[in-house]
Amino acid sequence: QVQLVESGGGLVQAGGSLRLSCAASGRPFSPYAMGWFRQAPGKEREFVAAISWDGIITYYEDSVKGRFTISRDNARNTVYLQMNSLKPEDTAVYYCAGGRTRYAGNQEGLFASWGQGTQVTVSS
Repeated sequence: QVQLVESGGGLVQAGGSLRLSCAASGRPFSPYAMGWFRQAPGKEREFVAAISWDGIITYYEDSVKGRFTISRDNARNTVYLQMNSLKPEDTAVYYCAGGRTRYAGNQEGLFASWGQGTQVTVSS
């Protein structure tokens, strides 16, 4: 069974940075795309970023382009989300997601496994 464990969330002031990590276990890591989603209070979960199995192709939600960077280390079975220039509207629970195939986009159905989430709070 796939396990995804996020870490790195916390409280940060607007304009600050955080790096989220997601450690995967339970299945081979490198053959699958990975992604990050987030859910703010009272809102539906939304796509943030995705990365292909080899780390070459990345895809971002428009509001985070230029501020967030997704990356992966297949040797460490870990995917990262570097978040810079954080805004209060980035406040949410962030979820790591494991893809069903080598490539993934912004749809939840493209992902087969989910972490428990880590809270990110950005104060103004």
